[in-house]
Amino acid sequence: MAKAGRLISLDIFRGITIAFMIIVNNPGSWNYVYPPLKHAEWHGCTPTDLVYPFFLFIVGVSIWFSMKKYGHELNGPSVFRIFRRTLAIFALGLFLAIFPYFSRDYSTLRIMGVLQRIALAYGFAALICLSVNRKYLWIVTAVILLLYWGVLYFFGSSDPYSLEGNFAIKVDEAVLGKSHMYRGYGIPFEPEGLLSTIPSICTVIIGFYAGELAGKGQGGTKTVLKLLLIGVSLTGLGLLWNEFFPFNKPLWTSSYVLYSSGIAMACLAVVYYLADVLKWQKWGSFFKVFGTNALFAFFMSGIWTKLILYVIKIPSGNNTTNLYNWTYEKIFVPVAGNMNGSLLFAMTQMLLIWFLTLFLYRKKIFIRV
Repeated sequence: MAKAGRLISLDIFRGITIAFMIIVNNPGSWNYVYPPLKHAEWHGCTPTDLVYPFFLFIVGVSIWFSMKKYGHELNGPSVFRIFRRTLAIFALGLFLAIFPYFSRDYSTLRIMGVLQRIALAYGFAALICLSVNRKYLWIVTAVILLLYWGVLYFFGSSDPYSLEGNFAIKVDEAVLGKSHMYRGYGIPFEPEGLLSTIPSICTVIIGFYAGELAGKGQGGTKTVLKLLLIGVSLTGLGLLWNEFFPFNKPLWTSSYVLYSSGIAMACLAVVYYLADVLKWQKWGSFFKVFGTNALFAFFMSGIWTKLILYVIKIPSGNNTTNLYNWTYEKIFVPVAGNMNGSLLFAMTQMLLIWFLTLFLYRKKIFIRV
């Protein structure tokens, strides 16, 4: 464990998650992506579908450590920190949605997004975790997940977990409006919607519980075994629930919460054992750079991608193309082919952001919001 009570394993695990997130978000071409690096089309869960809940789980772990200074209680300073951080992360998400077209038509601006959901899940989960007795957090989590299942089942159509027939889409249409929703599914549907954000709060709560286990533990194998046992149990419960309430990332189904959180906890246990128990930390140095400035890395990857995708243009014959496509087609495809070139392009984008984060790391600049 770090001197200031900071888990080295948490920074490494967060860094692994951010690195993978940048890779899956930035292929050279969406037509050439290896199956494990694709999201499930609707129901199901691929390795890529684990990235987002992993990050929310890590947010929960971080809450336990960041709120330690406030005695893990709701008081003036802790509430102020929660609300300030929630608003800041939500604002960053909106900025990414607007960038680089600030003079755009705001009547069609997508309101929700990845950072927006992280902000809301963080805010509500932090308030719950600091106001509810730790012994009852599992009960709160179970109630939320069961109620969400019931709401989708009883208020949806005859096919309540389908794209068109789920109840979550009706809530978002009523509150956000169709013009402010994501359209990548062919119809207005918000995968980071308001109703489906509620079960994502549970992902953060489970992370908080894992943070408490790691933070209060003695840094020994007993803590590792507890994390592993709970992680495997959650994964098993998720698999069982999947038979009735299928894994679905866009709907953030309750089975998906348990399954992904369980795997995240088991992975944290392994990294915790290597980095904080055995003190084998050199292997994770690369990821630690990302992990200490994770939000900055994610934000800058979004800015950089939009710059090379929309802003920077390259002459191509009688026309122009963006730097993103030009780099992939002219540099990476000739070197590695379509499929491997697409993956190599994504890894290069990740390395570019890593070098930027490395500069901050060496200067001991750690950006917080």
